[in-house]
Amino acid sequence: MQNTRKRRSFFQSLVFGLMMSMLVVSISGCDDDDDDGVVNAPSSTDKTAKYIFFFIGDGMASPQVNMTEAALADPNFRLVNGAVTLGAMNLQHFPTAGMATTHAEDRYITGSAAAATALATGKKTSIGTISKNVAHTEDLKTMAEMAKEKGMKVGIVSSVSIDHATPACFYSHADSRNEYYNIASQMDDSGFDYFGGGYAKGNFPGKGAGDVEIQMQNAGYEIVDNLGALKGVQSGQKCWAYTEYDGSGALFYEIDRMGTDHISLAEFTEEGIRLLDNPNGFFMMIEGGKVDWACHANDVVSATHDMVAFDDAIGIALDFYNQHPDETLIVVTGDHECGGLSLGYASTGYDTAFSLLKYQDISYQEYTEIVGSWKGTGKTFAAALEDVKEHFGLGDDTLDPALALSDYERDQLEEAFNDSMNGGFDRNDEEVFLKYGPYYDPFTVTVTHILNQKAGISWTSYYHTGVPVPVYAIGAGGNSFSGSYDNTDVAKKIIEAGELN
Repeated sequence: MQNTRKRRSFFQSLVFGLMMSMLVVSISGCDDDDDDGVVNAPSSTDKTAKYIFFFIGDGMASPQVNMTEAALADPNFRLVNGAVTLGAMNLQHFPTAGMATTHAEDRYITGSAAAATALATGKKTSIGTISKNVAHTEDLKTMAEMAKEKGMKVGIVSSVSIDHATPACFYSHADSRNEYYNIASQMDDSGFDYFGGGYAKGNFPGKGAGDVEIQMQNAGYEIVDNLGALKGVQSGQKCWAYTEYDGSGALFYEIDRMGTDHISLAEFTEEGIRLLDNPNGFFMMIEGGKVDWACHANDVVSATHDMVAFDDAIGIALDFYNQHPDETLIVVTGDHECGGLSLGYASTGYDTAFSLLKYQDISYQEYTEIVGSWKGTGKTFAAALEDVKEHFGLGDDTLDPALALSDYERDQLEEAFNDSMNGGFDRNDEEVFLKYGPYYDPFTVTVTHILNQKAGISWTSYYHTGVPVPVYAIGAGGNSFSGSYDNTDVAKKIIEAGELN
């Protein structure tokens, strides 16, 4: 199976793209295929879903989707069969859409563990709890465990560490999401057939008492760390596959991964299908986890790149759906919104300039490391501004007059630069906290904020928000996902469609 949707460029002509995305979405919403090979007519079968894909965009709500639509509507963005095409997000081809509330049992604004528990089990729990009840006295059975009991093969894929909150809630049970070793040690106990994406943070030195890799090998799992080796794993062989990972065990941000040989989220999904496909069907959960992390840092460019990587993985599932339209269910949703992303900024009024975002070529995380390397070197503010021009375009009015820095913006950057170099600020100070967030580098977050604001984008928070999240569905049982409901109902609808309970 080969996905023909290829990436060519990013954030070019986004002003045009945002307008065109509305046209593309309206066209793609039709039930009949427009013979572009993207997706077949939606299935109207009442058959049980034999193949289930559950995509969870961590930190993804409507603003993150809208921003990505604008990027993908760029006419230079993707090539299909050698011809330039406009492309809405793959999920925009889904015929059914709904909205889901996200609150936890004990807090209105949820966290990833509570939200993922609701999505995995159909039951609410408390903040930080991994698929257990609020009192931590009962394990809540997950849809993945139900699928395994039914005889289906099961895969869990994530762009963050495989023992992070969202993937953990599908194969493990723990009182706290921070029990990384305990969670990772439950991978082999689950008996699930495929784990793919990030490494296990619980296997980092000092996190636990044993070696998770040895446990997995003893349980019959083949462990691979590159695409060639993953492609060589035989169908039916249990496998744990990961790729180059960062200090948290997660995949690198997509903006930093491109051009490397690191395995992409789409490739993990494609190989997962190959390994899981069998006469009894399969269930696979795929998380785009670093959308959330980028939104925590208020880095819209990195978030959108990771949204595109997430959408590429959805495209792989749609390719499979085209071959099995009457037996496949694909559901896409977010666990919560993050950052309070707003497509609009007070000082720009009704104007946007999304095209300015194309000049950012590095994630906030990578740039934070660059800024950190300046400490103690005598780096001047003037030299730092030249570096900002290189990686963000800010201050270079030869690229675009809108990138010129005002005196106020220069003062903001200089203050943040001094704070980064000297560390002479108190995170407990409310003014400092509102400017830089709980732990982000002052200079980096100020740079991304200024670029975002010039583009007409703003943020209200460094944390999650309580807005509802969209739900998209296609295939067997997909019609039931229209309307407004709670996130627990997303799980219940999937369980019903697959007759998992």
